Amino acid sequence: MLNPPFRRLASANTAPATLDAPALQHAAGCCEPPEGGDETPNGRIRLSDLDTNFYCSVIGTCLTTAELRKLIARFADVQGASDLHIHHEAVRLATQNAVVTKALQKALDHRHAAAIQRLSTLHDTQALTAYWEEALHQGEIPGAYWAVLMHRKGTAELRNRAFGDIHMLSHLVGAANRADIRRLAALERDNVELRDRLDRHQLRSQELIEERDKSILHLKQELIDAAKARAMAPASAPGDVSARTRLEESERAAVLIAVQTERRERAEQASAFAATEVARLTEELEHLRAHAVALGRELGAAETQLKMHAGEGVSNACLDQQLQGRRILYVGGRPSSAPAIRDLVQRHGGELRRHGGALEDRSGLLAAAVSWAEVVVFPVDCIDHESVDNLKRLCTRQQVRYLPLRSAGIASFAAAFSSPPVEDAGQAGASSSPICPRHG
Repeated sequence: MLNPPFRRLASANTAPATLDAPALQHAAGCCEPPEGGDETPNGRIRLSDLDTNFYCSVIGTCLTTAELRKLIARFADVQGASDLHIHHEAVRLATQNAVVTKALQKALDHRHAAAIQRLSTLHDTQALTAYWEEALHQGEIPGAYWAVLMHRKGTAELRNRAFGDIHMLSHLVGAANRADIRRLAALERDNVELRDRLDRHQLRSQELIEERDKSILHLKQELIDAAKARAMAPASAPGDVSARTRLEESERAAVLIAVQTERRERAEQASAFAATEVARLTEELEHLRAHAVALGRELGAAETQLKMHAGEGVSNACLDQQLQGRRILYVGGRPSSAPAIRDLVQRHGGELRRHGGALEDRSGLLAAAVSWAEVVVFPVDCIDHESVDNLKRLCTRQQVRYLPLRSAGIASFAAAFSSPPVEDAGQAGASSSPICPRHG
């Protein structure tokens, strides 16, 4: 982008707090805040100081659709409106009404208070840039985006870069999904093609083996006939022509047998290689299919939770059944996901505790937490193998059900508890474990 996507607005240009107020006017020709401009009580700049072109990315990235619908319902009729219509209406009202802008500022500050508190200790642009790069790498985008944009030490270049990263991230996510679909389709086509090739190779190998066996039988019969003829014929002179002819035929037969044997061995090797390749591709295809099914379950669980937040009257009976009155211990994972998972469990009537999962933590704390819990869950992508072994050993000894999760996201947690429960599945898994319950 040759130009920044936003400009700061002078405080004097702020429109009155009415629904019919005209759009705010841009500050003339400068992206930096005016001298002595208004700031929030904690020293951060206000949302009204940003150019109106910037509101779309802030509202779309830093607020969920349910939160935005609830907030805009205070200023406009959102009954029956789509999420896209509400997003457009929110951007329009924010550019025309100072009351809406102030309400958005308050909602965003409340939602991302943790990120704002963390950035309050940073006092230079270099530290802010490093924080944004770390948040972008870890996928913790919304809070970091809002906190960096509104920090008093943020420069126009840093905000311009953050805006560009958010813009390109949407393209990268869509491209990654399309690439996975194309790869899965290509693997399925390759699997079908290799199966056809394997069938053809096996058929050809069988034909070659039959031809070889026939040739061997024919040559053996010729050798037997030649031996009988020599036995019945009188002794011939050393220079007898028929004897030399029979010897040459025997040598040619031996050569033919060797050629046929070599062809057969090559055909068997090609068939074995094709079978190995088919098995490898089949295993990879099954893994991708299982991954796609897991992602589908997580997406369904996430959509159900979003509809529940939006107040559409949707409920999840499986979550209520498996979490109501249950004590859940969450080991490992990311600290940023813990509040959302705890809110999900409490909303369905359960109780959640979290343990870091590292072996350097006091082992007695983990054992006590396991004895308290009814179900122990842990994400396999955010915990080391040694900690997993130790946790399984503790669960087996104390007869506590444990449940591994595909990832540390809230969607993976919701999907794990959204399927119908299997009676005593965790206990059965613990009792059939090779770990000795008494000696470990």
